[in-house]
Amino acid sequence: MSLNTRPRTASAPRRPLPPSTSFKPKKAHRREALAGILFVLPTLIIFGLFKFLPIFGAGAMSLTEYSLNGDFEFLGTDNYARLAADPNFWQSLKVTLLYVAIFVPFIIAVSLAGAVLLDKLVRFTGTFRALLFIPYLCSFVLAGIVWTWIFSTDGPLNAALDGLGLGPVPFMSGPQLLVLFSLAVVSVWKGFGYSMLIFLAGLKAQPAEVHEAARIDGAGAWKSFWYVTLPLLKPVVFFVLVIETIVGFQVFDTIYVMTGGGPARASHSLIYFLFDEGFKFFDFGYASAIGVVLFVIVLILSLIQQRFFEGKDSK
Repeated sequence: MSLNTRPRTASAPRRPLPPSTSFKPKKAHRREALAGILFVLPTLIIFGLFKFLPIFGAGAMSLTEYSLNGDFEFLGTDNYARLAADPNFWQSLKVTLLYVAIFVPFIIAVSLAGAVLLDKLVRFTGTFRALLFIPYLCSFVLAGIVWTWIFSTDGPLNAALDGLGLGPVPFMSGPQLLVLFSLAVVSVWKGFGYSMLIFLAGLKAQPAEVHEAARIDGAGAWKSFWYVTLPLLKPVVFFVLVIETIVGFQVFDTIYVMTGGGPARASHSLIYFLFDEGFKFFDFGYASAIGVVLFVIVLILSLIQQRFFEGKDSK
């Protein structure tokens, strides 16, 4: 045995390398990506056919004079120049903006109040939620017919006002603001249930610890709502604001059933103007130009609302 030999030390066993996705073959990544695309492809096709394709088609048609038999003549921006010089367009835009200014704050206030009340209920919450949501399931035509009777001179509302000595009120034939407010009441009654449920979901998602801390600090019901509940609801408020603004600009059914755009074009909205030009006078190119302008207006307002809420959050 040699004297220069050293005893061998046992070497530590090698641990296996942890599995890493970085060694996954590129073909596996491609297969996963292809599978994901195939899953969403039906939805993309539906959106493309029924959402995006009509938008581009309306934009292309707005540059033409299109007839029912499929013939068209390219006009360029003539339809938009005609819109800028059309007093009926500006009147309809004014009516729509007034209606949106009445309708949007109204429905947000009613929806939020209903959600707060439902959030405070302990018993029969599901029953009251269903009862308040029922009007949303009714059609605008049915709601318009019922509310036309309610607002009529011989209707129950005017009968109650007459009993109080206030006399009959011309809800559907009076001044423009009264007519638009009456139409907004119908739309709010019909549609507040949807936004109410969205607000209620936002309230239920708020952490109870924050409200408990506010109560411990001595905040009352109003201060707790204004400084705790409402700031936590900002994303929900933004979503509802954008959705209801779009709904307000698209008002048509209630006007068609209840006023027909009158009296004296007092309720002649942009969508009603588009309907007249497209389906009464068959001027499809001009009607498409109205739709494109409406789309641009709603898009700009949505971006302004987003900037406003982002600015509030950054402060």
